[in-house]
Amino acid sequence: MSANNIKFIATDMDGTLLNHQGQLSPEFYELFPLFAQNDIIFAAASGRQYYQLAELFAPVRDEMMFIAENGTFVMYKGEEVYSCTLDREATHNIIAEARQIDGAFIVLCGKKSAYIETRDPDAYKEIKKYYHRCEIVDDLLAVEDEFIKLAILHFGGALEYLQPPMKAKFGKDYQVVGGSPVWLDVMNMQASKGAAIEHLQQTLGFSFEQTMSFGDYFNDVEMLQASYHSYAMENAHEEVKTHARFRAPSNDENGVLTVIKSLLLPQG
Repeated sequence: MSANNIKFIATDMDGTLLNHQGQLSPEFYELFPLFAQNDIIFAAASGRQYYQLAELFAPVRDEMMFIAENGTFVMYKGEEVYSCTLDREATHNIIAEARQIDGAFIVLCGKKSAYIETRDPDAYKEIKKYYHRCEIVDDLLAVEDEFIKLAILHFGGALEYLQPPMKAKFGKDYQVVGGSPVWLDVMNMQASKGAAIEHLQQTLGFSFEQTMSFGDYFNDVEMLQASYHSYAMENAHEEVKTHARFRAPSNDENGVLTVIKSLLLPQG
């Protein structure tokens, strides 16, 4: 494999590019100039909010792509290039159902901001990790914005407490996917990181074979399937590993950067 074969690299963030403390290795910025030198678009593909990702990558945010909110909102060089929204009625139905789940905290994700009702300090701390632009409102049903996702937090476990009722109610018509052990996302049925990448392949002119991606959790599956050079992290969920052609070392071993270095730096 050579750099000439790769034109697009997308990586998940939590559990993938970031270590278990949520930190980005300084080595990333040493490697970043190599993307432009090799005519490669680099994308952060995450369930995180665009504004949070742009802040995290502030030194290079005008030179990279952000596949934010699990593929529902894509920004490139400060411009929106793709979105996959939820209509108002659907959004209200999902909120009403999530409100029935004890211990659930709802984040209504719009293009302008995220919106919450809770003032619980632990929930707020967790939410702010991923949603830097976040407004506390009295009623989510009164919010005016273009909605791209409902994110639901449950400290007892998303797969245990959130997925069964939400999948039963909305699984036929919407994407209901775990983003981490405590987060569940409900989105447009057509939305995923993979769908966003397929749109970019068509509009920007790179191929499945020229696409590389890295992931560790269920919201990365479609992205891995949309990439020939698909890497599951060593720390990935075992089921997620079955959807990737290759393995990368764990996130705490800088697995993403290790693979990229083998691609872009001279060997020997």
